[in-house]
Amino acid sequence: MTETKTSPRNGPLSGIKVLDFSRILSGPYASMVLADLGAEIIKVEPIGTGDETRNFPPFQAGMSHYYIALNRSKKSLSLDLKSPEGAQIARDLAAQCDIVLENFRPGVMERLGLGFETLRDLNPGLIYCSITGFGNNSPHGDKPAFDIVAQALSGVMHMNREPGQAPNKLSLPLGDLSGSIFSVFGVLAALHERHQTGRGRHVEIAMLDSLIALQGYLSQIYFVSDQDPQPVGTRHPSIVPYGAFATSDGHVIVACLTERFWHNFARCLGCEALVSDPRFALYENRLANRDALEQEVCAVMGGNTTAYWLERLTEFDVPNAPILSIAEALEQPHVAARNLVETVTHPEVGDLRLVRSPMLFDGQGPDKSGAPALLGENSREILQERLGLDRSEIDTLVAKKVVGANNA
Repeated sequence: MTETKTSPRNGPLSGIKVLDFSRILSGPYASMVLADLGAEIIKVEPIGTGDETRNFPPFQAGMSHYYIALNRSKKSLSLDLKSPEGAQIARDLAAQCDIVLENFRPGVMERLGLGFETLRDLNPGLIYCSITGFGNNSPHGDKPAFDIVAQALSGVMHMNREPGQAPNKLSLPLGDLSGSIFSVFGVLAALHERHQTGRGRHVEIAMLDSLIALQGYLSQIYFVSDQDPQPVGTRHPSIVPYGAFATSDGHVIVACLTERFWHNFARCLGCEALVSDPRFALYENRLANRDALEQEVCAVMGGNTTAYWLERLTEFDVPNAPILSIAEALEQPHVAARNLVETVTHPEVGDLRLVRSPMLFDGQGPDKSGAPALLGENSREILQERLGLDRSEIDTLVAKKVVGANNA
């Protein structure tokens, strides 16, 4: 295979270099967002296996769907971090980078000689971001943390169900994603500060903390009322009517967050009298009489099809939506109009369809994505361009299994 060279990316973070030790999801999603913004990402992966997600089925031409989804526009460096030479290569790269990202359990990077204090001594302006499940001083600190564990401990699984049904995890891996999202916030804030001080920061994010921080008004219901919020399914804990309503052939989402929308909805149903009914006139009355109001709504909506109600709700300016499958969501006209799906080509894997970043700057999205790299695809390029090693030196490291290289 010929060596693959990647061109610099444009964007607000163009010129920023990230050394990414993270794997699976919390961390790789963050570095992918940074890549979308223009940063150069060097993803460090173990020799032989790479990121664990490379082995998760299903596959396209041997590349995992999971890896594809989280690793566009990154370079892959395959490295044995447990070897002295491999750890030194990582330190030499960190000395040149703006950001280091890692999501190992607390203490792992220190044992590898790649902890914050060590790398900060080499590069005082380095922004070092650690994503963990629970943080250093949590009673859960030594436990392995995965998305479902964070969801269970955050209250999310308790709330994500219909009343009386078994707890259910969110289909989105929000525990992992929230850790990544808050890490991007922290890293960008630290970059801004560094422009003024010249000093880096250690940004620390815990997945469980991040999920709890996203609870928003659910936490405040408990603080204000001293009542533990209970599952309401697609309904809203304090706004009625809101949620999925059955039609004669399916369901329609209706969301009456304001009085205007509630009045519009009553007219849409042909039930204007509901607006003046004292049981339903105000937010708190509708909440107190939720069951009675929903019975009235369901009796009307069940008499016509989903298509009928979607058209009528739109006519009356009531927030509404059909409930789409993943395939339907990706193929809907909105996605095409917003250019949210793109096709990239990898020389070995072939054409890949990817969901693009949703961020626009002056009306323009990010550069066209780079295809996810094969394991070690960029090892030689990185060692030559960043560390100045010649071919024979790299060949020696490959032969010693310090470096894994996918190309000749």
